[in-house]
Amino acid sequence: MEKAFSASIWREDDLYVAQCLEVDVASQGTTEDEVLQNLREALELHFESPQATAAPLVKTIKVEVGAA
Repeated sequence: MEKAFSASIWREDDLYVAQCLEVDVASQGTTEDEVLQNLREALELHFESPQATAAPLVKTIKVEVGAA
């Protein structure tokens, strides 16, 4: 099944960054075409069926934040 996604693209120094607006996935590349291809691959990996692997280590961290 094919699905369309929106991407926000911006430049950071010598690289382009692309972030999917519907899913929390981002990538980078040296050209706009490359960054979109890399984002496409990252999205395909994101939606792949999970593979049985060792459970990830999950930790909680505390961070001081100023009152707004």
